[in-house]
Amino acid sequence: MTPPHPAPASRVETPDASPGFLLWRATLAWQRRVRAALDPHGLTHVQFVLLTTSWWIEEHEGPPTQAVLAERAGTDTMMTSQVARRLEADGLLRREPDPGDARARRLHLTAAGRAKLAAALPAVEAVDAEAFSAVPTADRPALLRALATLGG
Repeated sequence: MTPPHPAPASRVETPDASPGFLLWRATLAWQRRVRAALDPHGLTHVQFVLLTTSWWIEEHEGPPTQAVLAERAGTDTMMTSQVARRLEADGLLRREPDPGDARARRLHLTAAGRAKLAAALPAVEAVDAEAFSAVPTADRPALLRALATLGG
């Protein structure tokens, strides 16, 4: 007869007492809602994040390189390159050589990319507003600081 395996040791009494588990559940629920909001716009969540981040950087600092976009969006550089190519093929983004670095590409949203983003952004912001409406207004600055800390 095989002896029973020892129970795993845990510092939390239940999964609902684990911040990581709760973050996981909240993230999945939020991602499902964002995905549903982006579906009518023909964008994936990653495409939306890269378009939005690229637009923001371009508006405030000038056209970003793919490396800068990846760093700011928190995405893998290879994936960022692949998604940027897809966005370019879809006519939403232009990738142009960086005059200062022959290996780098600068990203520019096209008119179609700006229009797509202008249509999709309110849908995602509505998801955020609804998803975080349960957090008291006075607690939102602390939530933003905590999320920024966790996100690196």
